Amino acid sequence: MAARDALQAQLEQGIAALGLQLPTEAVPRLLDYLALLERWNAAYNLTAVRDPAEMVTRHLLDSLAILPFVQGSTLVDLGTGPGLPGIVLAIAAPGRQILLVDSNGKKVRFLREAIRSLKLEGVRAEQSRVEDVAGQFDCVTARAFASLADMLAWGGHLLAPDGIWLAMKGKRPDEELPGVPDGFVVRATHELHVPGLPAERHLLVLGRV
Repeated sequence: MAARDALQAQLEQGIAALGLQLPTEAVPRLLDYLALLERWNAAYNLTAVRDPAEMVTRHLLDSLAILPFVQGSTLVDLGTGPGLPGIVLAIAAPGRQILLVDSNGKKVRFLREAIRSLKLEGVRAEQSRVEDVAGQFDCVTARAFASLADMLAWGGHLLAPDGIWLAMKGKRPDEELPGVPDGFVVRATHELHVPGLPAERHLLVLGRV
């Protein structure tokens, strides 16, 4: 239990540093998600990050850093892997319909187990290539998924007319900007400061022209 207490303290400090107010049950549920991910990771290698404290920083807080920019009642998370940022956002800001998309069967099996065991309402997982996913969404998230050109070429059809696309990047991807396809525009670039993470993080906000 001491280990979980330490992770909880780290997570709560990070949430405070990000200036976020989360629902009361969010922190324990995020820790339940982390414990499930750690357990499955031992068998299925879902993420290269092994240390739970590092998972708090690199997975939970990194995902939570974009929460202030998320909008609308529907969200699709492309190349979600083990649910990053999609599951974290579902726990931190419940109430929207969220679709988690990944082409990897092991990861989608984990996602379905996480949705079931964490009782995440309105969240579903789909094993699919991005270009084969149907529907339109108010918000599209993609974390370290592909170049801007590729992600919009494959998934641009998923963005609702007034929706926003949140592309999570490490270094500011200036060299990718000329590749943004016609019909889309970069609305804003934000430098994110993830508590405990020395690496650069940037969020690009894109929309339809």
